[in-house]
Amino acid sequence: MHMTSWVQLFREPEPIAIIVLLLLLGSLVQGVRRGASGSARRLFFFVWEGVVIVVCLVLAAQLTNILSPAAAKWLISHVTIPQRELSGVEQAWFTLLTSLRDFALLRYGVLFLLGYLLLRALAALVEPLIEHAVEGMLRSGREEPAAGLRGKRSASRAVGALIGAVHGAGRSFIFVAILFVYVSLMPNGWYVDKIADSKVYTKAASWLSPVAGDVLAGQGPVLTKAVEAQFQQILQRKYEIIDYAIPAEIEQAALYVTKDAQTDEEKARKLYDWLGTRIAYDYGKARNYEEKGIWKEQTPPETFDTQKGVCIDIARLYAVMARSAGLEVRVVTGVGADGRGGFGPHAWNEVRIGEGDAGWIPLDATWASAGDWFNPPAFDDTHIREA
Repeated sequence: MHMTSWVQLFREPEPIAIIVLLLLLGSLVQGVRRGASGSARRLFFFVWEGVVIVVCLVLAAQLTNILSPAAAKWLISHVTIPQRELSGVEQAWFTLLTSLRDFALLRYGVLFLLGYLLLRALAALVEPLIEHAVEGMLRSGREEPAAGLRGKRSASRAVGALIGAVHGAGRSFIFVAILFVYVSLMPNGWYVDKIADSKVYTKAASWLSPVAGDVLAGQGPVLTKAVEAQFQQILQRKYEIIDYAIPAEIEQAALYVTKDAQTDEEKARKLYDWLGTRIAYDYGKARNYEEKGIWKEQTPPETFDTQKGVCIDIARLYAVMARSAGLEVRVVTGVGADGRGGFGPHAWNEVRIGEGDAGWIPLDATWASAGDWFNPPAFDDTHIREA
């Protein structure tokens, strides 16, 4: 890239270019002020820091690969949710523990972060020894004559400026590389469009792309979707923890409703029919929230006793009854069709009747009075889960 092109880039009020320019100028000024030995020391530790980061990342990944399966087994055998009403702190704690147990991506991320921080802490213990050795090599150890001191200082500052410029270039490269990874992995993320429009970023990305662009571009959408899906599952896990303790009255009702069912699908269907014909939609509660912003949190026992509730109340009650009948079930939140061409906040359920992801089927007991919403063919056209 020609020098005139760089000058043209920095003439424009572009945030990425301004940051890169400040990194370069700041390092240059530091180099002039510190001189050759001070700048050489900073450059050495800049390179040292980069090596430490790479080594710690690699070792943390290897360590996590070993520990993640072991941690999952330990959590499976040791985490038991108490069969009683839990406090807010207990709900948060068991939501975290069960999420770490059941969601591999979250568990890997937490273990990777903890491993990396531990390795960085161990590296920090070694750094004083390295620093002492470097200072010993850079210290002259003898007095300079006064006549030659001024000339040596000028030469030292000139060399320091050069080393500072190299230091600044390294900082700028790392900054742009971080942006490159962010844009590649999160193509719909915050400020991505502005970063992609930056001429400085575009030029630097053209150098990085042959090295890692294809890999990141291929993995980015997959990783993003996996993170979004697992994050949504973690958010939905809170309802399982809050409603984990099943009142005896609800359990007895669920067992009675499903007593003649021969399969899991028949159990799920009988519970769907039972709730759809007995729990009325609470329009008053919905209007209070929509018009006045007043929300009343409602537990499954309250919905069971009053026989009315909004979509989230009905979905939570269905989940409690399904678990009472031995089914694996989850509450799903998102938006549902409003019948007027739009969508509004909604909640429904998914229940497992087979193996794998295909074994989960959707159902919406709230809409049961308006049709058959037990795993219909076009369910996803009217129900969009949060992402």
